[in-house]
Amino acid sequence: MAAPPLSSWPWASLGSFFFFFFYLIKLINYVLYGAVVWKVAEEWRQQGAAPVGSWWLHLLLLFAARGFTYQFWFSYGNMLFFTRRRRVVPDSVDFRQVDAEWDCPAVARQQLLLPSLKQAWDPRGWAIALLLHVLVAEPLFYWAHRALHRAPLFSRYHAAHHHASVTTPLTAGFGTPLESLLLTVVMGVPLAGAFLMGVGSVGLVYGHVLLFDFLRSMGYSNVEVISPRVFQAVPLLRYLIYTPTYLSLHHREKDSNFCLFMPVFDLLGGTLNHMSWELQKEVYLGKNDQAPDFVFLAHVVDIMASMHVPFVLRSCSSTPFANHFVLLPFWPVAFGFMLLMWCCSKTFLVSSYRLRGNLHQMWTVPRYGFQYFIPAAKKGINEQIELAILRADRMGVKVLSLAALNKNEALNGGGTLFVNKHPELRVRVVHGNTLTAAVILNEIPSNVKDVFLTGATSKLGRAIALYLCRKKIRVLMLTLSSERFLKIQREAPAEFQQYLVQVTKYQPAQNCKTWLVGKWLSPREQRWAPAGTHFHQFVVPPIIGFRRDCTYGKLAAMRLPKDVQGLGYCEYTMERGVVHACHAGGVVHFLEGWEHHEVGAIDVDRIDVVWKAALKHGLTPA
Repeated sequence: MAAPPLSSWPWASLGSFFFFFFYLIKLINYVLYGAVVWKVAEEWRQQGAAPVGSWWLHLLLLFAARGFTYQFWFSYGNMLFFTRRRRVVPDSVDFRQVDAEWDCPAVARQQLLLPSLKQAWDPRGWAIALLLHVLVAEPLFYWAHRALHRAPLFSRYHAAHHHASVTTPLTAGFGTPLESLLLTVVMGVPLAGAFLMGVGSVGLVYGHVLLFDFLRSMGYSNVEVISPRVFQAVPLLRYLIYTPTYLSLHHREKDSNFCLFMPVFDLLGGTLNHMSWELQKEVYLGKNDQAPDFVFLAHVVDIMASMHVPFVLRSCSSTPFANHFVLLPFWPVAFGFMLLMWCCSKTFLVSSYRLRGNLHQMWTVPRYGFQYFIPAAKKGINEQIELAILRADRMGVKVLSLAALNKNEALNGGGTLFVNKHPELRVRVVHGNTLTAAVILNEIPSNVKDVFLTGATSKLGRAIALYLCRKKIRVLMLTLSSERFLKIQREAPAEFQQYLVQVTKYQPAQNCKTWLVGKWLSPREQRWAPAGTHFHQFVVPPIIGFRRDCTYGKLAAMRLPKDVQGLGYCEYTMERGVVHACHAGGVVHFLEGWEHHEVGAIDVDRIDVVWKAALKHGLTPA
């Protein structure tokens, strides 16, 4: 059966050809943008100055200004460290919603019929536009919107817009062609009227279009920004301007609050939800706020990775991290923020998700990877981590898991520094390395008889070596320190000590096809591996694969259970739904309800226990 007219975009029913046409249309968009830029440049060249009276220039500026408006509200709404307490719906956007709203063409809606310009400013045009907005645009949208909520129009034209309960500024432009056409007419009526009456101006176009976008993206931001004191001081104002809470109620209930920006039309139409302002007050005062049950304490990797966060570009943060060219112009800004955070920032909230009714959050220590190797920065970093642990303890967090360098042995003994200093902690501090070791060990084929281990005397290297020797697998441990090697060897049961062998060079591993990499390998060092070698990695950052005749594993990671909710952010280079093993280790610790801290040396006897617990709770190897 054919779809009703204007109920879907032309490429939506192309099946396997969808992505081809989708990217073709994107290419056409860029070509059109390029054509506009070329036209402006040509007019500039011909006139010898900026073509101020050219609609091409104003179109280009409007494209940029409208994009900035939506980006501003999108970024603000996702800065959880600012907005967490005033979020209308506390949940996060998931990957399903991200994909549904991906690059919706309605967001880039523009007025294409542009009159000639005669003046930059005319207050009469503003008066006419305001009058037409109140008398025509608002009632037109209200009644059309009400009609779209009735059968069969809702299922055909409007249900997709209500696909998620968590709104974002990008949700504002997500819909069918009919909805896009309706919004274009509603936005265009005041402008058309003013120009037809001869009182239109450049200022009116910019002001009306950008104010329209500003109010619309504010309403969809999911963050309450208007103080209830404003409505208490001027009660009439609550009928003249809506709020994010007002709109969110409409998206949740679907039977009230249909107005565009002015609730007076809901009042007149009998569709006003009278709980709107009471709920708005509760949201603004932070009564929706909830303390997390689990926290993963991460840190920034580098300057480019610092832009891989939900409040910068969702198109980047919802995919595994890569050095996108589009981010390069923002590198100086990111560098400035690095300096600012180094001087005066503290641990902040980046993202969250829910698992089985429990709130999981990721906090970030405002320090970059290279700073962990500056001796003078060690004390400050530990203070940041300590303050985060104490804050989590006050909030009632059950488990806090340390990421990567935050649990570095040389920094704080794998977390022992904090546990020893604060023995009264109720929050369980976990380094998650037990599960990390389990993931690496379970990647090794069962028929392997010997392995080559670099980083052999590290916390993970020690645990891996002791575990494998118990399985009668010969471990070639690369280390120059005989003292550290002998210390680890003595920890193994006497009958298995023979399986631990110290090597000081790479030559003894030239016939071993299983390399466990816990220390960076240069191209020259990788050449010692025989063809067909697989490099299992637990080194941060991972090594670069120079050998085409070998295979390279990724960092230890696990996929979260399928019932995870509100996950719309990729953890660094991990795929969607996949987290680092140390993150997963903290999740398992929380789900099991274990009361002990997991800090310091890895308990080899618990590796299998933790692995089985992870599988029991639905986590799977990535």
